[in-house]
Amino acid sequence: MFRRSFFPSALILLLFACSPVAPGQSGAVPAERKTSKPYVGDLSTFDSPGRDERLQVNRVMDLLGIQPGKNVADIGAGSGWFTVRAARRVGSSGIVYAVDINPEAIEYIDQRAKKEQLDNIKGIRSTPDDPQLPPQSVDAVLLLKTYHEVAHPILLLKNLRTSLKPGATIGIIDRSGNGEDHGVDKDVVTREAKEAGYGLKATYDFVKGDSMDYFLIFAAKSN
Repeated sequence: MFRRSFFPSALILLLFACSPVAPGQSGAVPAERKTSKPYVGDLSTFDSPGRDERLQVNRVMDLLGIQPGKNVADIGAGSGWFTVRAARRVGSSGIVYAVDINPEAIEYIDQRAKKEQLDNIKGIRSTPDDPQLPPQSVDAVLLLKTYHEVAHPILLLKNLRTSLKPGATIGIIDRSGNGEDHGVDKDVVTREAKEAGYGLKATYDFVKGDSMDYFLIFAAKSN
């Protein structure tokens, strides 16, 4: 978001002309928006009783086309709450990539997968701007209450594109907010996804009943 400025217009143009360009990108770098600090507390807090029903996780998986044999990426996997549910859904012929920037989360999920005897889970320690997924590896992606913590959302989504199989779906569940209050406005998400090369396919508000949460489904646009 640009703040109101009282600089002379010529100086503003000079500042834009001298703005640095991120590696691998061309043109001006989009303005950074506020983001929340990634959660680093007790991971078991994500496994609160009744969360399946509140988020209607089975319906979420239905809408994302998560079925036996599919490959799924859980970006910002945290405790692996969604990871293990997706792993049970896709079965032994599918794979679920648990992606997180926190090494403790990856270790936690690895131990959880062993305990729950889910051999189809693969942990990936990502970077803030790249999920580090194999090329053309996933049929569906979910960012569950994670997008507001992504430091470089447009770049992350751009880097995700190479990992998508044809027809892949990308789901984002988050809550309304200003970016730094553990929420982000859905119009901001839609705009950033569009800039990264995605089109909005569907919008839902059934996740939780407080009218704060939303569920957006995107697909990559053809080049």
